[in-house]
Amino acid sequence: MLEPLDPHVLLPFILELFLLLLVARLLGEAARRVGLPSVVGELGAGLLLGPSVFGRVAPGLSAFVFPDGAIEGSLVLGVAQLGVLLLLVTTGFETDLKLLTRLGRPAVTTSAASLVVPLAAGYGVGYLLPATFVGDSGGRGNFAMFIAVAVSISALAVAGRILTEMDLMRRDIGQIIVGVAMANELVGWILLGLLTGIAVSGSLDVVELVRTVGSLSLFLVLALTLGRRVVDRSLRALRTAGTGSAGALTATVLFALAGAAITQAIGVEAALGAFVAGVVLGGSRYQDADAVQTLERITRNVFAPIFFATAGIFVDVGALVTREGLLWLGVLLVVAVAAKFVGAYAGTRWGGRDHPTAVAMGVGLNARGTLEIVLATIALSIGVFNTVSYSAAVLVAMLTALATPPLLRMALRRVVPPAAEAERLEREQLLSESVIANVDRALVPTRGGSNSELAAQTLDLVLQPEASVTVLTVHAPENDPAVCGCEAALDSAAVHLGGRDIERRRAVAATPSDAVLKEAGLGYGLLTLGMTEGFSDSQKLSPTLRELLASSAIPVLLVRHGASGTRPPAEYRRLVVPTTGTRMARAAEEIAATLASRTGGMIDLVHVVPRPDREAADRSVTGAKAARETGSGTARMSAPVRGPDSGSAGELPTAQGLLARGMARVDRFGVVAEGHIRQGVRPYEGVQHVADAVGADAIFLGTQVRSLEGQPFLGHGTEYLLEHARQTVLVLAFPGGEESS
Repeated sequence: MLEPLDPHVLLPFILELFLLLLVARLLGEAARRVGLPSVVGELGAGLLLGPSVFGRVAPGLSAFVFPDGAIEGSLVLGVAQLGVLLLLVTTGFETDLKLLTRLGRPAVTTSAASLVVPLAAGYGVGYLLPATFVGDSGGRGNFAMFIAVAVSISALAVAGRILTEMDLMRRDIGQIIVGVAMANELVGWILLGLLTGIAVSGSLDVVELVRTVGSLSLFLVLALTLGRRVVDRSLRALRTAGTGSAGALTATVLFALAGAAITQAIGVEAALGAFVAGVVLGGSRYQDADAVQTLERITRNVFAPIFFATAGIFVDVGALVTREGLLWLGVLLVVAVAAKFVGAYAGTRWGGRDHPTAVAMGVGLNARGTLEIVLATIALSIGVFNTVSYSAAVLVAMLTALATPPLLRMALRRVVPPAAEAERLEREQLLSESVIANVDRALVPTRGGSNSELAAQTLDLVLQPEASVTVLTVHAPENDPAVCGCEAALDSAAVHLGGRDIERRRAVAATPSDAVLKEAGLGYGLLTLGMTEGFSDSQKLSPTLRELLASSAIPVLLVRHGASGTRPPAEYRRLVVPTTGTRMARAAEEIAATLASRTGGMIDLVHVVPRPDREAADRSVTGAKAARETGSGTARMSAPVRGPDSGSAGELPTAQGLLARGMARVDRFGVVAEGHIRQGVRPYEGVQHVADAVGADAIFLGTQVRSLEGQPFLGHGTEYLLEHARQTVLVLAFPGGEESS
C-alpha cells in the first residue's frame, strides 16, 4: 500500500519548485529585457540556486531546500522531465518538415557539414579530455560519443527564439538557420537515443542496435503516416462533440505522453517521442489554436523554466575552478564554437551562398540549448558524465547561447539581402495582414453542376498553394448512396482544385445546411458556395443558402455565374472592385488582386460619389497625382472625364485618396490597376456602369451579413448587382458582428 509523502520530504520539494520557478522567471525576464534569450536567465537561476552560489553562501539552508535524498531528487527531476516532454512537444508544433525541402541546396549542404565537422572534432576532444571529466560508467568511447553530440547540435528552440527577437525568421538566412537547426535536432535526438541505449547496455550489441534503429524507424514512419490520420480523426471527433479547447488540450497531452512512452519502451529517449508527437499534432488540420496556445504558455512560463533551472542546480562551477578544469573547459568551448563555425561556413559556401552569409550562418548555428541540457542530464544520470563534465557541457551551452545574439547582429551588418528576397518579404508582409492568405483550410459544399465548378475554380486561384480544401456533398437519409450521384458531385468540384491537398467528404442529413454548418465548425477559415438559382433578392434565396448565410461563423464566398457567359476564372482579364476603404472592401480588393496576379488580368477600382442633384459623370485624378499618392509606377488612374461640377470641395479629394490607397494595395500584388471615380445617384449603378464600359468579366464585392425581418440581408448594392449584373459576381460575406472598418 502506498504511503503519503512524509512532510519532511514534501516541504523541501514545494520550496524547491517555488524557488526554481521564481528565480528562473525573474532572471529569464531580465535576460529578455537586455536582448538575450530567456533560457540564459533560466539556466543562470540554476547556477545561483545550486552548489556554485547558494550552496556556498548558505550551505545549511541549501541542504534543506535541495536535499540529496533519492526521493527528494526524484520528485523534482520528475517535474523537470515533464517539462522536457512538454518543451519538446511545443518545439514540434513549430517544426515544419516541408521547410527542409523548400530551402534547397544551401540547407542540405549546411546541414551535412555543420554536423559532420563538429561531430568529428567533438569525438576527438572527447578522447583528449582528462580522466577527471569521465564518468564511472560507459567507458571512454561512450563518453567521447556523448561529447561529440553535445558540441555538434544547434538548438532549434534557442535559435528560433533568437531569430524571432531579432525579426529574422522570414529572412532567407533565418529560414536556412531554422531548417538546419531542425535537421540538427532530428539527428541529435536519434543519436541521443542510440547512445543512451548503447551506454545502458554496456556494449555495442549489433543485434540490439539494429533492433533499436529498426523500431525507431518504424515508429517514425507510422507516426508520420498512420499517426497523422489517428490524430486528425481524434481531434475532428472532439471538435464534432463540442469539447472545445479543453478536449483538444487533453488529447494533445495524451498523444505526447503516448509518443514518449513508445520511444522509451523501444530503448530511445522519451523526449524524441514527445517531439515527433508535437510535429504530428502541430500539423493536424483539426488542431485547436487555443489548446496549442494554452499548452505553449504553460510550458514556456512554468515547466520549461523549472527544467532549465533544474539543469543549472547540478552545475558546480567550483568543480571546474582548477587549472586543469578551466583549461579543458576553454578547449571544449573553442572546439565546439570553431568546429561548428567551420562546418556551417563551409556548407553554406558549398551551397552557393556568399562569404558574409556564410559567416552569419556559422555564428547563428552556434547557439546551443535544450538538446545539450537534456543530453548532459541523461549522461549524468547513467554515469557517462560526472559533475565536472556535466558542468562543462551545460556551461558551453549557456555561453554559446549568450554570445550568439550580439555576434549575429554584427555578422548580419554585411549581409545584403537580394532583390528577390526583399520582394518576397514585402509580399509576405502584405499577406500577413490578409484575410484570404491566412486561410489554411476551405470548405466547398457541392451538389455538382457549373456553379460548384466555378466556386472550386475560383477558390483554387485565390487560396495560397499550401492551403487545403475539403469538398463536401450531402444527401438525405432516404437516398441510396450508390445512386445519389455523390461521387460525381465530389468529382465535379475536386477536379478543378489542381494539385492541392483535397479531402472528399460525404454527409447524410435531412437538412443540408445543418451538415454544412457542422463541418464548417471544424476549424475552416472560409466557406465557398456556388449560387445555383436565379437571384432576385435575399428573401428568395433557397432555404439552405439563407441558413448558411445567417448562421455561418466564418466568411462565406458566394460565386454567381454571369449571364453574359461562363468563362472560367483563369480566363478573366478585367475585374471590377468597388473601393470604400472598409475592411470588407479591402478583402474584396485582395481576392481580386490575388486572382488577377495568377491570371494576368487587370483590376478596375471604382469609387462612387452619390450626387442626387447631378447627372452621372466620371472624374479622376491624373496619372502623375496617382503616382505621387501610390508611390508606384504600375498602378494608374483613368484619364479625367469632363462632367458636371463635383459639388462640395472636400468630397472628391477624399474619393481620390481612397482610390489611390486602394490602387497602392493592388499594386503590391504586381497587378495593373485603373481607377474610376463615378458620380451618380446610386453607387451600385455606378459600379455596373463601369463594369459594362470596360467589358469586365467579374465584379468582386465585400459585405457583411445583416438581418432584415429575420432573414439574412447582404445590402441593397450587393443584392442589386447579384440580380442585375451581366458579369460573374463574387461576394465575400463576413458574419454579422464582424468589424467593418
